[in-house]
Amino acid sequence: MRIATPPMGWNSWNTFGENISDQLIVETARAMRDKGYLAAGYRYIVIDDCWSLRERGADGRIVPDPAKFPRGMKALADDLHAMGFLFGMYSCAGVQTCAGYPSSFDYEWIDAQTFADWGVDFLKYDFCNFPESADGRNRYAAMSMALKATGRDILFSACNWGTDEPWRWMKALGAHMYRSTGDIQDNFISFTDIARSQLDNLCMSGADCFNDMDMLTIGMYGKGNVALGKPCTDQDYATQFALWCLCGVPLMLGGDVRNMKPFAEELVRNPRLIRINQDPETRPPMVVHRGRVIDHIPDENGCTWHEHPDCGLTLLRHLSGNEFAVGWFNFAPAQAGVPFLFADCGLPAGSGFGLRMTDAFTGEDMGLFRDWCHQDVPGHGCKVALARLEKL
Repeated sequence: MRIATPPMGWNSWNTFGENISDQLIVETARAMRDKGYLAAGYRYIVIDDCWSLRERGADGRIVPDPAKFPRGMKALADDLHAMGFLFGMYSCAGVQTCAGYPSSFDYEWIDAQTFADWGVDFLKYDFCNFPESADGRNRYAAMSMALKATGRDILFSACNWGTDEPWRWMKALGAHMYRSTGDIQDNFISFTDIARSQLDNLCMSGADCFNDMDMLTIGMYGKGNVALGKPCTDQDYATQFALWCLCGVPLMLGGDVRNMKPFAEELVRNPRLIRINQDPETRPPMVVHRGRVIDHIPDENGCTWHEHPDCGLTLLRHLSGNEFAVGWFNFAPAQAGVPFLFADCGLPAGSGFGLRMTDAFTGEDMGLFRDWCHQDVPGHGCKVALARLEKL
């Protein structure tokens, strides 16, 4: 099964947790179709944990909760397919799922066939309640084999939270994406810590097996299942989406797309940012600058310069067609300058070339730059540009 670019879709967990139903999934699909999410590339609709009864049936198969999914999963899958979506479900490598429902340890083959019979196209495979005596790699290998044995193309989304450095071995086992960290929360510290922790590992992410930095929280605004800590602002969400796009990782929405605010809707449908994420070369970003930033905000002591260690980040990503994406990120709370010296990405002054830049958020021409392009970036904010070489 070929997964050429990072998967895009929606997952129920971040906002709804256990409060899922057939009605919710159908309403979500209709909203994604009618509001342009499907056209923008968000094809997978994934039901996370808490979809089944607490015990398996007499035949050993997992049973969908009839109160939540009275038509069963096959009818729901058929509806989603008819609307143009791909259908995703959840299980776990442990004895129980994270919420205590039946899981796939020692049931890999029967569960894989059950999912295939229902028309599943995507399996998120978690790691809770895993026996200490068992081997995690072997169990992920077993589910990978079981999925292939069904004869159905099912994207295998391995979610072992970064245990045992999965970026080193998940591709070899047949996974198409792998969780690289613990769970995301809907706050600035959570998503920036996740992104920064993976910068050195993205060189092992690419076509057919992508580093998964977890589902996006854009549009939640402090409401939902992972709404912990100080809620994100619009600026925070713009930074989150830009980081995920520059890093070239899966874009799995986690907000309630039926009721997203206009800012969040426009952000996650931005065609230029999505084009960066979905670039067919699937190259990781180059870290051009990672270090301090200095703001110039006066305080009560008369000081106008404040240093913020490790709060500046500049990324450059090589794209297809001799194009580049550049991102300036300021993780400090106040506006600060974020540097970009062209020599640090292989474009010294003696090259005779500069970079013609276009603002990826707005589409506006930023001009032609040579040697350097530092940006003043708001606190918790970012700027992103699409760039091309231009002879000076």
